[in-house]
Amino acid sequence: MAVIVQKFGGTSVGSAERILRVAQRVDRTAAAGNMVAVVVSAMGDSTDELISLAHRISSRPPEREMAMLLATGEQVSIALLTMALAKLGREAVSFTGPQAGVLTDGNPLNARIRAFTAERVKAALAAGKVAVVAGFQGADAAGEINTLGRGGSDTTAVALAAALGADVCEIYTDVDGVFTVDPRIVPEARKLAEITYDEMLELASLGAKVLHPRAVECGKEHGVAIHVRSSFHDGPGTIVKEAVKMERGTVISGIACDEDQVKIAVVGVPDRPGIAAGIFTAIGNAGINVDLIVQSIHRNGENDILFTVSRDNLEKALAVLEPVVKEVGAKDLQYRHDVAKISVVGAGMIHGTGVAAGMFAALAAAGINIEIISTSEIKISCLIAADRLHDAARAIHAHFKLGEAVDCP
Repeated sequence: MAVIVQKFGGTSVGSAERILRVAQRVDRTAAAGNMVAVVVSAMGDSTDELISLAHRISSRPPEREMAMLLATGEQVSIALLTMALAKLGREAVSFTGPQAGVLTDGNPLNARIRAFTAERVKAALAAGKVAVVAGFQGADAAGEINTLGRGGSDTTAVALAAALGADVCEIYTDVDGVFTVDPRIVPEARKLAEITYDEMLELASLGAKVLHPRAVECGKEHGVAIHVRSSFHDGPGTIVKEAVKMERGTVISGIACDEDQVKIAVVGVPDRPGIAAGIFTAIGNAGINVDLIVQSIHRNGENDILFTVSRDNLEKALAVLEPVVKEVGAKDLQYRHDVAKISVVGAGMIHGTGVAAGMFAALAAAGINIEIISTSEIKISCLIAADRLHDAARAIHAHFKLGEAVDCP
């Protein structure tokens, strides 16, 4: 008897009809003799609607109350799915995140899971019931409701799979699996049968929206096999795991496109030790993640420090930086919205050569200028003009022939 965790996102449970279809899929899985726990997101765009409603009340709603509000979306989904399973004659019981044993770190709107006991979930499974768990939420040590941030239901599902010792965590979504690039941008994109945790973590962190980065981190830490599948058919998707079968001629596994970027420039920074530390300490203390960073060449005793943050963090970043800029004696603080990031990822890059040259050549041939470059062992990222992002993805995908890779025999 296998233990299977299934997670269904907002699109999959976006209407009563879709919830009934999800119930049928869950019922089939349980009828095959499996113990099944299900994690669900809020219906459709209901989280966005709740955020909009809150901002109609207040331009700066308290974070605690926002967490209380946003957590209700998943509670609607778990109740409706449990009702749908009951209609099919399948015994099921719903749990909020706190009821399921999700202990979080106290950050109201972007919490991390500290522990997941899952005792009530285990008891439900042992009694032959399907356990339906609200994703995206938990409670801290004081009993306060926390939410896990965008995509947090993926993390709930993988953490639950780890707590249960599940055989697999199936993430059902509106795409067929993990592709070499978003197929809506490049129709020739190819679905990957397998991908390593490290590659998937890079892709997720760089803007690919199939899986949340924390979910991949959790999967890697606990050795949870993650199967990304389509909600709309029964075909196989993509398995995310530690080691995968290499493909002939593939150094690059995928391309990630990220339009959620703002470039900030601290201009005319005095060239002395500790300035960069002061700037980025202030940013870090505000809970803002910095992505690409570059410092200009020293000139006349000054440098420019450029970096990117997500669009949602721009106002907070500017508010934090304005006093710091004055304190360190920098000349100006500037920002631009019209940028995007494109990245190539592949475990084969550790030993392969010519990837950077090929990527830059493809962009040059398409007439696309590079503003910032960042690299690691298995990825290269470039900041480019936002209106050329799709052209860049098509050019790089074609250059590396990612649609043509063939499995090794």
